[in-house]
Amino acid sequence: MGPSGPGSGWPLAGTLLVAVAASMVAGGEDCLWYIDRNGSWHPGFDCEFFTFCCGTCHQRYCCRDPLRLLTERQQRHCLAF
Repeated sequence: MGPSGPGSGWPLAGTLLVAVAASMVAGGEDCLWYIDRNGSWHPGFDCEFFTFCCGTCHQRYCCRDPLRLLTERQQRHCLAF
């Protein structure tokens, strides 16, 4: 079967399923303290339920977009480097 055959939507469906599962697991994820690109220290903060920490190592905020999720593990990795 070609790219338009049955099952061609599964990679997209699988990606969506993983994103939804990550958002459910990470609901209420905290943003840890960080240092921005200017060297300024920012204290950690809690995100509300059904939101989680998003952004980069140098800028963090709460959001609902699972594709922008920044897990606490990833945040700790930022601190190490």
